[in-house]
Amino acid sequence: MSARKRVKSSLAPRTSQHRNSYQTNLLAWKLKEDLSNSRSTSKHGQNSPVEDSEQADAAEQAEDALQIAVRYFEKGPFKTSRSKGKTLEKHLKTVESVAWKNGLAPEEIDVLLNVALSGKFGSAVNSRILRCMIPATLISEDSVVKAVSWLCVGKCCGSTKVLFYRWLVAVFDFIDHKEKINLLYGFFFASLQDDALCPYVCHFLYLLTKKENVKPFRVRKLLDLQAKMGRQPYLHALLSLYKFFVPTLISVSLPVKKIYFKNSENLWKTALVAVRQRNQEPSPEPLKLMLGPATVHPRKRKWNSHSLIPVLNSSSHNKEYGKKGMRLSDYLSRNRAFSGEQLKSFPQLLQNIHCLELPSQMGAVLNNSLLLHYINCVRDESLLLRLYHWLSQTLQEECIWYQVNNYECEKEFTNFLDTIIKAECFLQEGFDSCEAFLYKSLPLWDGFCCRSQFLQLMSWFPFSSFSEVKPFIFDHLAQLFFTSTIYFKCSVLENLKELLQNWLLWLSMDIHLKTVMDSSLETTFSGSMQSVFELIHYVGWLSTNALRLESNSTFLLHFVLDFYEKVCDIYINYNLPLVVLFPPGIFYLALLSLDSSILNQLCYIMHRYRNNLTAAKKNELILKKKSEFIFSSKTYQEYNHYLTAMVGCLWTSKPFQKGSYFDPEVFKMIGVAKYKTSLNLVHHPALLSYAISFLLKEYPEERTVNVSSIRGKKWNEYLDYLFSEGLQGLKLFIRSSIRHSSVP
Repeated sequence: MSARKRVKSSLAPRTSQHRNSYQTNLLAWKLKEDLSNSRSTSKHGQNSPVEDSEQADAAEQAEDALQIAVRYFEKGPFKTSRSKGKTLEKHLKTVESVAWKNGLAPEEIDVLLNVALSGKFGSAVNSRILRCMIPATLISEDSVVKAVSWLCVGKCCGSTKVLFYRWLVAVFDFIDHKEKINLLYGFFFASLQDDALCPYVCHFLYLLTKKENVKPFRVRKLLDLQAKMGRQPYLHALLSLYKFFVPTLISVSLPVKKIYFKNSENLWKTALVAVRQRNQEPSPEPLKLMLGPATVHPRKRKWNSHSLIPVLNSSSHNKEYGKKGMRLSDYLSRNRAFSGEQLKSFPQLLQNIHCLELPSQMGAVLNNSLLLHYINCVRDESLLLRLYHWLSQTLQEECIWYQVNNYECEKEFTNFLDTIIKAECFLQEGFDSCEAFLYKSLPLWDGFCCRSQFLQLMSWFPFSSFSEVKPFIFDHLAQLFFTSTIYFKCSVLENLKELLQNWLLWLSMDIHLKTVMDSSLETTFSGSMQSVFELIHYVGWLSTNALRLESNSTFLLHFVLDFYEKVCDIYINYNLPLVVLFPPGIFYLALLSLDSSILNQLCYIMHRYRNNLTAAKKNELILKKKSEFIFSSKTYQEYNHYLTAMVGCLWTSKPFQKGSYFDPEVFKMIGVAKYKTSLNLVHHPALLSYAISFLLKEYPEERTVNVSSIRGKKWNEYLDYLFSEGLQGLKLFIRSSIRHSSVP
């Protein structure tokens, strides 16, 4: 039997009107919870009848004891005596035991919250009551408003007020509505005068603030407080939020992308997760987000597993829709709000987008593609801030390598990261909360736990100045990169390629949406191109050193060239004026590789470089404008040097003639002794097997296989044979960069 099923019909009598409404709410709440419990009982009905009977008896006894305890606190206080002190302690322990195990129902929280803030008992008792305010489902907005009214009376001490604000921050997403609470914004803001309350009130206001709450007099007050108290991070947080909503009101510079608040609500967070684990139905595994119906059929999970993503649960839908005898048409006529649980299709979203009610816990939107569409289209800053705050707190609390020996929760945390990544892929942008999480967690990461998820989060890192990010992200990544296995190195290169692609897409869209290019924008654009250039240079440095460490591994070289396949087409594919060539250590290693697929890939990349540089040159001539940063003469000279080396190695048998020096031992290792005269398409170590196969297939009558005989007419036939074997990169390179009249 769930904690949410309790009905306290024996509570102390009140006025008749209030009592009738109170009992009506209790009956409606009991009816709904009876239905959910009957479903839960049917799902977990595998226990024996004796065990079920014993568990039911124990639950009923606990509920009876809780009802007595709640009635005791509501009637109190009593004259102090030894016996009364023992009774008080007994009832306190009863409330704490039930709350930390199963949570408290909304009506129980309503009563106990009033008791704690009314000052009926001492501060020690009030503190213990507040510490066990763990909601089993939701918290009524009216309960919070009544509790705030007690703050105006001044019955409770300062430490109780601090604890109350900390509790508000912890359970913010469990409050069913926020409209009436927002009407008290002025009272909360006035509480900033109290030095002890200020950090926690700032945190609560950070969650509560809407654009209409930002007023000039409040900005001035915050600036005065900052002058009085110093540059406190919690004041910066509220000022940054105000500046986010109304940038024209605040001209001072403020620190950004920083964790402003201490994690002061851990006292309740652990209990909230544990209670949700016991009381909720099994949550679904990470979902595949797609455009369509939002109905989810969860897979069966173990009884003790839980998801960090809350269940979709809109408050008005819980309170009214589903009551016995209420039809959907009646519900919609009484409530303009359209809850997320009713949202099943994209057309339905379009029809109700003006009155859609988001879930009370914003984290639930991560598992619902339609709600993600809504957030992306509406762009309500307060919704995004609520989501980002929830993500930040959950990532910080659940990250399994922050705490020693906490790896038993790895499955849940991995599923949580998978859900975030799928949401980012669906929206095609990264979350700011994940950026802050990477800053903080990368120095502590071992490179093994949740590797795939962590690297995918990195690939959605928002576009930033590379020089600013490098000390915090990429320097730590390099340390792990060089000391890990080749498979980790390949995974990092793959995700850095995805990061580059996301940055290029963001830049191409952002730049071309701006039609007027003033001088300040050109400066910003030049800085953006510099960041992309530095990222590519960084990956080139990683790759060159990694290939040395891994003995020029062909497997690793494939991933390196995959990255440069993306780099070589920046100008044409993304319409961004940037061409960056690969380092010599990568080019010559690929050119002299024993693997034909590596050579073919290199030829394709060189062909695409040629097309991009040719297009850039034509554009420069048309516009009669040249950017020294983007296309210097050094870029063309470096490409021509690479091109000459490739033509010499594959066609003219005259490689490395102009000032290039290679240790002869290198060519002995790859089986080419007379490299100055014999290295070409026939004798190249990556293509020698093709030459032998060609002769055996096309000239079987010849008794000896002499690859040097492939000249003249045979040479052209050999080329056609190579192209037919799937070496399309080689084909494109030869046809675009070599004159066919110069057949050996």
